[in-house]
Amino acid sequence: MYMRFFTRLFSAMAGPRPVVLSGPSGAGKSTLLKRLMKEYDSVFGFSVSHTTRNPRPGEENGRDYHYVTREVMQQGIDNGDFIENAEFSGNMYGTSKAAVQDVQAKNLICILDIDMQGVRNIKKTDLNPIYISIQPPSMAVLEKRLRDRKTESEESLQKRLHAARVDIEFSKEPGVFDVIIVNDNLEDAYGQLQKALLEEIGQVKKINTSS
Repeated sequence: MYMRFFTRLFSAMAGPRPVVLSGPSGAGKSTLLKRLMKEYDSVFGFSVSHTTRNPRPGEENGRDYHYVTREVMQQGIDNGDFIENAEFSGNMYGTSKAAVQDVQAKNLICILDIDMQGVRNIKKTDLNPIYISIQPPSMAVLEKRLRDRKTESEESLQKRLHAARVDIEFSKEPGVFDVIIVNDNLEDAYGQLQKALLEEIGQVKKINTSS
């Protein structure tokens, strides 16, 4: 019944085709996403996820995440307010249907930054996004990037590395992602991301120009 509800929900939601951006923490999703949003600020809208984790230095409530308590998050999940949700390192994450609707209502391409559990959940709906995976060139490079952040304990770091290995294997499954981008060089990776979204960008620009 739960998934049938969301099938009906997304059938009724009008607007540009969304984009699901996934990949391991440290692969460079955030950097690429910020650049895309800056260059095409009138085309893309970011779906702000909910989380029970504490903000990192420089993060803002309502911009990077909606920071909520576990009780508030669980209540929203129980009420059917979330498209997808997952738990990682003791913290809950999720995308609310309201976050997606807010973006689509503005005739913008909604970007959802979610993990592999979220990808699996959205595959069960008819949201029909473009699925893009951002991957690191190697586990060694990923580990260095995560260590250079200096935001993780050793235990948390090892959990992220384990999750990354699973994520990379998941991305190899046929038909899961439309585009896989290996972020070895930021300029090259961004060029590939632009190319993957060029058609959708053009359609939204045309609609917004004529309206």
